[in-house]
Amino acid sequence: MKKVVKFGGSSLASAEQFQKVGDIIRADKARRYVVPSAPGRRFDNDTKVTDMLYCCYEAAEKGESFKSKLKAIKARYDEIIHGLNLELSLDEEFQTIEEQFKAKAGKDYAASRGEYLNGIIMAHYLGYEFIDSAQVIVFDEDGSYNDDKTMEKLSARLQSVERAVIPGFYGAMENGKVKTFSRGGSDVTGSIVAKAVRADLYENWTDVSGFLVADPRIIFNPEVIETITYRELRELSYMGATVLHEDAIFPVRSMGIPINIRNTNKPQDPGTLIVESTCRQPKYTITGVAGKKGFVAINIEKDMMNSEIGFGRKVLSVFEDNGISFEHMPSGIDTLTVFVHQTEFEEKEQKILAELHRIVTPDLIDLEGDLALIAVVGRGMRATRGTAGRIFSALAHANVNVKMIDQGSSELNIIIGVSNKDFEAAIKAIYDIFVTIQL
Repeated sequence: MKKVVKFGGSSLASAEQFQKVGDIIRADKARRYVVPSAPGRRFDNDTKVTDMLYCCYEAAEKGESFKSKLKAIKARYDEIIHGLNLELSLDEEFQTIEEQFKAKAGKDYAASRGEYLNGIIMAHYLGYEFIDSAQVIVFDEDGSYNDDKTMEKLSARLQSVERAVIPGFYGAMENGKVKTFSRGGSDVTGSIVAKAVRADLYENWTDVSGFLVADPRIIFNPEVIETITYRELRELSYMGATVLHEDAIFPVRSMGIPINIRNTNKPQDPGTLIVESTCRQPKYTITGVAGKKGFVAINIEKDMMNSEIGFGRKVLSVFEDNGISFEHMPSGIDTLTVFVHQTEFEEKEQKILAELHRIVTPDLIDLEGDLALIAVVGRGMRATRGTAGRIFSALAHANVNVKMIDQGSSELNIIIGVSNKDFEAAIKAIYDIFVTIQL
C-alpha cells in the first residue's frame, strides 16, 4: 500500500511539531512520500515563514538591506534543526538565497524557499530522499500548471524511489524559473504526487480533525464530517470552507484516490474521508453548510422577457465584457436576477447599468447590495423529503428574511440569499435544525 502524506505549516512550525510528524510517518510504513509546507505560526501573533520571506524579498527589491530579515528566517530553521539534534547546516542554502534575492529572482522564488528548506530538514530527519519540486513540477511559460509534463517527469523520478520528501507549493517553468501555486498550494502538490505514484490514499495532515459541518467561528464546536464526496467538497470549498485548497481535488479525483483530512495533534482521530462516491449514508441530512458575504443582486424586469430569444445571453454578455463572472441567476417569467461580487460590480456599476439598458431595454433595473449567499450541501438531501421546508422554517423562526433560493438539478445543494447582517444567524439556524436537534 502507498500513501502520500502532506503536512501543513502548523504541523511543522517547531521541532516539537516535527517530532509529532515523524512519529506519525514512522507509525505506518505505507506513508512513503511526504509533502511538507513551510513552518507556520508557533503561537498567536507569530509570523509564518512564507510571510517573512515575502517581507525579506520586498526589502531586497527596494534595494534596502535585508540581512537582518534573512537572519531571522535562518534562526527559525536553526531552532528546528537544533531541537531535532540533527547534524545539518543550511549555511550554503542561505548564501544562495541571499545571492538570488540580490539578483531579483522573483517573489515566487522567495516564497518557495520556505517549503524547500523545510523539505531538506524533513528528508534529513526521516532518512528519506529529497527531491526538489522545481525539477519535477512543471509550469508553462504563461504560469499555468502543466499536468502532462509533470506526470511524465514526476512518475519517472519516483518510480525507483522507495521513500521521498517533495516540498509543496512550487515547481518551475521550462527555463528553470521557480513558479508557485496560490497560497495553500502544498495541498495541490500532495495531490499531484499522489496521482503520479498511483497512491492508495492521500493523507492531508493539518490542525483540525477533519472537515467541519460549519464554520467554527460561527458554530461552537461543530461536528466533524465523516465522509464527503468530491462534489460536496467542491461546493463547500467554493463557498468559503477552507480546510483544503479547492484545486487539490482534481488530480486525485481523476484517479479515484481518496483524501483523508487528519489532525497532527490528534492522530488518533479518524478525520474526514473525501471520496469520489459512496454508498455510506451521511450522519445528517446535510453534509455541510458554508457561505460568503459581499454580493449584489441586479434585478432586471421586462414584460414578455421569456419570449425574447437570447435575452439571458445578452444580459450575461454585458457582465462578461466587463470582466465580471456571475454567481447565480434565478429567474421568473418577466424577471431575471444576476448575483455578482459587490466589490467587483461597484467599480463598473454605472457602465454596466447603461449597457444593460442599451442592449436589453428593460422596464426596470433594481439593485440590492450587502447580500450573503449560503450553500446547504448534502447527498442525503436527495432522499429526504421537506429539506427546503425545514430550512425556511428554521430561518423564519430566527427572523431571517430569505432574498433568494436556487437549487441545482442534482439536488446536491440549495443556495440561499440573505442580508449580510443575517448571515451568522442563518448559518446557526440551519445547523441547529439539521444537526443540533439530532445530537
